[in-house]
Amino acid sequence: MVTDASRSLRDAVRDVPDFPKPGIIFKDITPILCDGKLFRAAIDLFLERCRAMRIDKIVCIDARGFLFGSAVAYDMGIGLVPIRKKGKLPYKTERAAYTLEYGEAEMEMHIDSINRGERIVLIDDLLATGGTSASAVTLIQKVGGELVEAQFL
Repeated sequence: MVTDASRSLRDAVRDVPDFPKPGIIFKDITPILCDGKLFRAAIDLFLERCRAMRIDKIVCIDARGFLFGSAVAYDMGIGLVPIRKKGKLPYKTERAAYTLEYGEAEMEMHIDSINRGERIVLIDDLLATGGTSASAVTLIQKVGGELVEAQFL
């Protein structure tokens, strides 16, 4: 069911043609972030689903997933696990490659950020090709986490 809040959020996402490369239509969530009511609505929708589950940690993807995942983890009083682009985390990491609509890259997660068997919700802003999300799921599984659900705006 599409709610009024969901519809408003969808309508607020701005298409930016030819960014970051010609032929790509970038989905810009800045209008949601700049509008307090829309930003709150986005967080509330994530929280509504998360509160209905038993979860131990939120995993979020660099960088726009941090904006939503951190607010959810804070509100729920649970840990936040950042997945970052290669070379951005200072400790020992697991690594997974992924393909973007405009190239290839690798993501990393600290090896000790999730304990075996912990129940995880993955949060990111938008789902495009699914490459980064699939890579994040691989990382969660490599360190022994149990993915309960993946959530996107």
